[in-house]
Amino acid sequence: MTATPIFDLREPWRGLWRVRDLIAQLTERDTRSRYRGSAMGLFWSAIHPLLMLTVYTFFFSEIFPGRWAGAGGKLDFALVLFIGLLLHGFAAECLTRAPGLVVEHPNLVKKIVFPLEVLPVVAVGTAIFHLLIGLAIWFVFHLVIAGMPPWTVVFFPLVLAPLVLMTLGACWFLAAIGVYLRDVGHVMPVFAAVLLFASPVFYPLSALKPPFHAIVAASPLTIPIEQARAVLLAGQPPQWDVLAAYTVVAVVVAWLGATWFRATRKGFADVL
Repeated sequence: MTATPIFDLREPWRGLWRVRDLIAQLTERDTRSRYRGSAMGLFWSAIHPLLMLTVYTFFFSEIFPGRWAGAGGKLDFALVLFIGLLLHGFAAECLTRAPGLVVEHPNLVKKIVFPLEVLPVVAVGTAIFHLLIGLAIWFVFHLVIAGMPPWTVVFFPLVLAPLVLMTLGACWFLAAIGVYLRDVGHVMPVFAAVLLFASPVFYPLSALKPPFHAIVAASPLTIPIEQARAVLLAGQPPQWDVLAAYTVVAVVVAWLGATWFRATRKGFADVL
């Protein structure tokens, strides 16, 4: 039997497709386990984004008031803010969990037949579930205060897909690094907090002046957040050239992350 080359561009995706049923089962189990033992169970997946939205909306509209061109009143500002919080929350959940994904499952590392690369995929799948719950809340909120969202909401999956790919690549990389360097797990929550304020969550990118405009524009969340607001609120289709370039970068990051994970997993059992 010929060994699969580490740098085969197709292998990571073909491997995941072969174990798609396992990924679905583990994602469901991971989602349920997050709320096991709590009185409200899965309802927390809806309550948590609502609480965060309430807190941030209050602070940034009352205590630290700002002006967002075209946002209107506080409820309109909440709609704008919620989109940024949802996308950041998705990325932050994945990145903070990633360094411990392999370390927390040493029994699976010793099972040669178990595909360890599915662990980051499961974590991303759970985060997508939480994102979709939050998006459903945003949709209901929009219906109540502004009516039906624009038809361009159909483009949102195209905006989200490259962010998912880029995040998955980062998770593969961090999951592997976390086995050898446990300090990464302590750094990522700080990085997630920095990413919150270094991305246009609480402010539009257009409001920034040099050099901060260029710094925030380089954030991996900037393009998805800006494009998501365009399709969900402004009724504008994505900027296809910008989205295409971001997608290419996301695919490369995902492939590099998968390649790094496959290249380093041979030493996991020795470390753990």
